[in-house]
Amino acid sequence: MLELYVKKPFELELREVESIESPKKGEVKIRVSYGGICGSDLSLLQGKFAHGKYPIRPGHELVGTIIECGEASDYEVGTRVVILPNTYCEECEMCRSGRTNICRNKKSLGINMDGGFSEEYVISTKLILPIPDDLSDEKAVLIEPFAVVVSGFNKVTIKKGHDVAVVGSGSIGMLAAALARHLGANVTAIDINPKKLEMVKKIGDIRTLNPQEITEDDRFDIVIEAAGVKASVEHSFQILKPGGSMLALGIAPEVTIPFTQLVRNDQSIHGSIIYNFPDDYLKTIEYLRSPDLNVAPIVSKVVPLADYQQAYDNALSEDFGKILIKF
Repeated sequence: MLELYVKKPFELELREVESIESPKKGEVKIRVSYGGICGSDLSLLQGKFAHGKYPIRPGHELVGTIIECGEASDYEVGTRVVILPNTYCEECEMCRSGRTNICRNKKSLGINMDGGFSEEYVISTKLILPIPDDLSDEKAVLIEPFAVVVSGFNKVTIKKGHDVAVVGSGSIGMLAAALARHLGANVTAIDINPKKLEMVKKIGDIRTLNPQEITEDDRFDIVIEAAGVKASVEHSFQILKPGGSMLALGIAPEVTIPFTQLVRNDQSIHGSIIYNFPDDYLKTIEYLRSPDLNVAPIVSKVVPLADYQQAYDNALSEDFGKILIKF
């Protein structure tokens, strides 16, 4: 069995190991089919996570097929599933209130516990969800990152005709632009990278702008900040209409918030981290099953596991959309 490891910051290794042990009670063994490289996988490789551990197997955007079931499993061999990469305890105050996304005892696959960039993977049945037959593996691997967007959209109201700006055109930004367009909004994607803006255009009727092209007339009902950069966050406040809402999906260092502006203009800002399982996953699956939602342009390349270094190099270059690894 092949598996990918980050030995230490900036050092990847493809290992060949014996097949992993059989699943225990309440677990299943999965034959991984696809994994998506996320920004957090890149941050882990670059040593940017204080809570990251090494060596570690990365990977948390995962789909696969069950090949073995442990005792007390309600699943069957052959079931295609998507993985929830964030554990939750069900006991803390946040979990009891239904906010598993901010569980106080949460751990994250591929960050502080081994992830799933391997040909086989054993996981608790609590952390998987079946994939409908009409949703391909190539599309289903977007469920996890797309659920981040879907969960965030629960906090703002986006209606047909609303003017929506999406700041940052990485994978999350492109997914946000696609969903806002699907909901009938007039969408403007803002990014400094012209190659990313060309990708966004392929999604559909989306206006694209470099930040330097923005004028006084460019003001928006909803601003979705998906870049996670100090300058882009602060600029997002400047283009927000009175009465508008800002949704923060990116994670930036400390920024200056124009508090007086927010109060006097009756504006709001909503932070949003990951998603609540299974509700946001189920809603995401329904969106992805819609023929009217175009997410195909978001995936730039599908790379075999043997070419893992190329996959990571492409993802690090910032000139590509989502990079998938095929196992």
